Amino acid sequence: MYSRVYVEITNVCNKNCSFCHKTSRKKRSMTLDEFSLICDKLVGITKYIYLHVMGEPLTHPLLSEFISHASAKGFKVAVTTNGSLLPLVGEKLIGSDIYKVSISLHSFESGEISDHEKYINSCLDFADRASDNGILTILRLWNSGVNDTMNDSTLALMKKRFQGTWVYGARGARIKDKLHLEYGERFGWPDISGDDLGSELFCHGLGDHFGILVGGEIIPCCLDSDGAVTLGNIYTDAPLDAVLNSDRANAIREGFQSKKAVEELCKRCPYARRFKI
Repeated sequence: MYSRVYVEITNVCNKNCSFCHKTSRKKRSMTLDEFSLICDKLVGITKYIYLHVMGEPLTHPLLSEFISHASAKGFKVAVTTNGSLLPLVGEKLIGSDIYKVSISLHSFESGEISDHEKYINSCLDFADRASDNGILTILRLWNSGVNDTMNDSTLALMKKRFQGTWVYGARGARIKDKLHLEYGERFGWPDISGDDLGSELFCHGLGDHFGILVGGEIIPCCLDSDGAVTLGNIYTDAPLDAVLNSDRANAIREGFQSKKAVEELCKRCPYARRFKI
C-alpha cells in the first residue's frame, strides 16, 4: 500500500510564483464524478490522498465536496495551498473533514502579494484556528538562501503570534499541538529539456507515492508537472494495479532500488539529488 497518492483536482492557480515550474497543459478542473472514480480506484491502494500537484486546490468550487466524498470512503485528505484564499474559504475548510493543511508561506515571492504582513498574518490566523480544531497544519518556508530577509520577517511574525516553546528538529519545529514549521532550501524541478545530471540517483517515486493529474494521467511522482512520464490514465485504464505494475512502472521502481534512473525526466531532476545514494 502506498503511503500517499497525489491527486491534482485542478491545474489552475491564482498566483504566478517564481519558484513554481508551471505547466503547459490545458487549464482544467476535475469533476466530482471523476474524483469519485479516482477514490473508488484508490481503495486498497492508499489511505491518504494529497490534493496537490500543480494548481491551487482552494480555487476549486467543489473542494469541500471532494473532501467529504473522500472522507466518507475512508481516506484522509491533505491539501497544499499558497494560503492567499484562506481569508475567503478558510472557515469552510476548518469545518470540513480535512486531515492536514500545508501552507506555502514562500508564496509571497509571486510578486502579486502587496502586503506581506497582512498575508502572513491571515495564514497564521487560519493555522491557529485549524490546529485548535484538530487539523494538522504545516507552515512551509522552502526557499532558504533565496529570500532570507523576507523569511526572517516571516519568522518574526510567527514568533510574535506563537510565543510558546518551539521544539526544533532537523528541518523544522513543533510550534504547538497540531502546528508545525517546515523549512528547507529552494529545490529545482525536473524538466525534460533540462541538463542531464546522470542516471545515478535514488527517488521515492512509485515506492511510497505516485500522482494523478487532472486529466487522469498517472505519473510516478508529484513533480512531473507536464506528465512527461505517463504510465496510463485512471479514467480509461483498468485496473489500476495493472498500470502500477506495468513493465515501465516496474523498470522505474527497480531502477530506483538499484540507485539508477531509467527515465529521461528523472535524469534531469535536481530535487532527487538530495536523497542519499
